[in-house]
Amino acid sequence: MAEEFAERMLRTMNEAAVALMVSVGHRTGLFDVMAGTAFPRSRFTGFDFSPEGIAAARAEASRLGLPNARFEERDAARLDETARFDFVTTFDSVHDQARPDLVLAGIGAALRPGGVYLCVDTSASSQVAENLDHPLGPFLYTVSCMHCMTVSLADGGMGLGAMWGEQTARRMLSEAGFTSVEARRIDGDIVNAYFIATKG
Repeated sequence: MAEEFAERMLRTMNEAAVALMVSVGHRTGLFDVMAGTAFPRSRFTGFDFSPEGIAAARAEASRLGLPNARFEERDAARLDETARFDFVTTFDSVHDQARPDLVLAGIGAALRPGGVYLCVDTSASSQVAENLDHPLGPFLYTVSCMHCMTVSLADGGMGLGAMWGEQTARRMLSEAGFTSVEARRIDGDIVNAYFIATKG
């Protein structure tokens, strides 16, 4: 259950001498700054390839005096980390990537044994016909075509788009080496699904 997962991660961050967490494609580092404030014994890293985003995140961490939150300019498709992190997050960013397949494979490699990947992304089906009654379907397909797919294709990418859907997400996570994938929803959030993935 989503609640059980949340409790598990809270215990990890509260009880561990050092829990290493990373957010990939973090934009301006909001998650890392908030988490670094709440869990001073854990260490948080944010990766993004935007110099402006990295600068904003570093400035906020510095303003708050957070020694446990750091930020690196890095291409999400080239993480080049092995068994380093306990917990990895992405928030509505996988579907924008030029090479989401490489991003997911890199995240899988970066997790320590027993580590968890939380992929927060659009809640939808991969089949158009199954999204006809989606309350935000027309809007999300429009955003996907006008922004998400365009961003990826402009960089020579796969053009996955925001409406990649649960079936495709599960398939790609499996191909990236994850052996367990749960998809959860949170009351009040009609936009996102919360994929909880582990490598077993």
